[in-house]
Order: sequence, then structure tokens, then C-alpha cells
Amino acid sequence: MAEEYVNRSAPLAFAHWFRLFPFLRWRDRVTRSSTRADATAGITGALIVLPQAVAFATIAGLPPEYGLYAAMAPAIVAALFGSSWHLVSGPTTAISIAVFASVSPYAQPGSPEFIGLVLTLTALTGLFQLALGLARMGVLVNFISHTVVIGFTAGAALLIAGSQIKNFFGLDIPRGTPFFEILGLFAQRAGDINPYVLAVSLTTLMVGILTKKVMPKLPYMIVALVAGSLLAAAVNNYVGVETTHIGTVGALSSGLPPLTMPDFSLRSVSQMLFPALI
Repeated sequence: MAEEYVNRSAPLAFAHWFRLFPFLRWRDRVTRSSTRADATAGITGALIVLPQAVAFATIAGLPPEYGLYAAMAPAIVAALFGSSWHLVSGPTTAISIAVFASVSPYAQPGSPEFIGLVLTLTALTGLFQLALGLARMGVLVNFISHTVVIGFTAGAALLIAGSQIKNFFGLDIPRGTPFFEILGLFAQRAGDINPYVLAVSLTTLMVGILTKKVMPKLPYMIVALVAGSLLAAAVNNYVGVETTHIGTVGALSSGLPPLTMPDFSLRSVSQMLFPALI
């Protein structure tokens, strides 16, 4: 009787550990061929995601290195402990513009205060997600209309496009300017378009589009980024930065930021509570 109880309880104990650490289930699936395929997929994904991450950080009003942190750390955690093999874990365009829209009214983008509020927003969002998950509220997603999702995505795309007009055309438009004011300022300052910046922007865009259509197996974002960077470097070297005004990202911080607790002061929490819930 005792031996039979042990035999029955052992699978239950393993099931408990499998729920806590889903990656333990990989043991029977990992082979030499699968490891080689996973390594290839990982390298390909990194080549695509890392340039995107820098762009996402720029959209969110954060220093570029924060995009790299957000692209790497969540992917590792989600791969080891996530419940789905198909969900995207990491920064996206919609989340980036939502972060910028939520925090920019309270702090200057890129400032230490802005970064602190973003960390508070992130922590509160995670707490809300954890609470909703424990309450089994994920089923509510099934009731969101596809039309609502399309509208949200299209709206985010317009906001992102509007926020990058100044960078694409080399115009001086303050960050955080509302969308329709950006269009008005663009019409007023069309004569001030920087031809050097516009040439680099168009080259990067066209190289990316053509690479995706003609050579779809290549990471088109990497190819476009390299082409645009080489052109910008050549123009700056030949004409001079003082004339072209083509800015660069510059050297990124080589170390990780220090571990700090988010600011849970009453002021910060009250400012970020509603955006985190949304």
C-alpha cells in the first residue's frame, strides 16, 4: 500500500514542479538538431529585435540602452517561465507610444524623473497583470472586438508616424506636441526641411522596403539600418556635421543600470495608477 502511494504521489510532485518551472518539460525535447535550429532562430531574432528595440526606446522617450534591456530581459524570463510558445514578449510600437503618452505630461522625456516614472508605470502594470491573472480575468480578452484592436493599432501607427516627422525631415518640433499640431507645424516649416536628413531617411526606408520584397530571407531592418548609417557617416564626413545636422545615437552605456526600487511615492503612484490599469 505504501509503495503504491509513493508511485502515485511522485507524478503529482513532478507536475507541481513543472507548473512552477515550465522549462523542465524541455528535457525530452532538446536534441542536437533542435539546439542548432534554436541557436539559428535566436541569432536571427536578435538581429531583428535589437535595432527595433533602440527605435522603441526612442519612441518611448527613453535612452536607447533601455530598449536593449527591455528586449533582452523579458524574452529570457518569458521563454523560461511563460505559458505560451507563441506570444511576443518585449517592447512593441503600441506599448512604446503608450508609455510616452502616459509619462511625458509629468516629466521631460529622457530625464531621470521620466525614467523613474516609467519604472513606476512598469511595476504597477506588472502588479495589475499579476492580479488579473490570479483572478482568471484573461478570458475578458475574448470579448474585445477585432474592430477595436484594428482601431487601436491604426491610431498607434498614426501617433508614431506623427512623432517621427521631425526626425524624418530634420525639423525642429518639440517632443510631446499633439498630433494635429505636428501636422500644422510641418506645413508651416516645410521650407526648413533638411535635405541631408531627408536623403538618409528616404534611403533607409527604400532600402528596407526593397530588401523585404526582393530578398525576404535577409533581415531587412538590419540592411536598411546599415545602409542609412553608412550614408549618414559618408555625408557627415564629406560635408560636415555642422552643415548636415545629422545626429547619431552615439556610444551606448556598456554596463547594466544599477538595481533600484521603483518610486512608489504617493505622487508617482497617483500619476501612473490609471495609465498602468489601461
